[in-house]
Amino acid sequence: MLLFAPVFALPEPVKKQAHAQKVLEQEALLQQIGTGNMDAFAAFYHQTKGSVYAFALSMLKNQDDACDVMQETYLKIRSAAHLYEPRGTPMAWVLTITRNFSLMRLRSQNRLSPLAEEAEGFSPQALSFVEDHEDRLVLSALLSRLAAQERTIVLLHAVSGMKHREIAHLLGIGLSTELSKYHRAIQKLKKALQEGGYSHA
Repeated sequence: MLLFAPVFALPEPVKKQAHAQKVLEQEALLQQIGTGNMDAFAAFYHQTKGSVYAFALSMLKNQDDACDVMQETYLKIRSAAHLYEPRGTPMAWVLTITRNFSLMRLRSQNRLSPLAEEAEGFSPQALSFVEDHEDRLVLSALLSRLAAQERTIVLLHAVSGMKHREIAHLLGIGLSTELSKYHRAIQKLKKALQEGGYSHA
């Protein structure tokens, strides 16, 4: 099943309910992590590792760097979970940590901002958390049709369930710009699905 199938298929109320349930679960896990519960940390890691890795790789464009930043992110989560204030934005908090570590690494390497709209090739490694090999190939082929920032927006929304205003804030762009890029990306993906004969049901 395609990773972003819910983006196309689920009614908005169902999507909102699922997102709200996930947020409550993740916030409960963060509170437990803050008390030193390692089982909660493991559960949170397995729930969120795909989002963290994909976002880090989208910024760094290097698999080894993304893995290092991912490790740094979870070390920070484990040590700072007690500081998280439940506001319905657990993934925004997590990915802000990821973004900060990624920017620090880019500065240390004297590399330019990774969030510019660039016509860069899409790395299939960004989807390494998708277990089914066929799904991974299809997703890679489809997402390669998107511009760099469009891919990031779609992955953050589809994988992380982040709200558009959270994504806009994380990427440092206006909400209207984020929404425009998102809808343009979805239209591209729908067209690609139709042209390729892929099913997203």
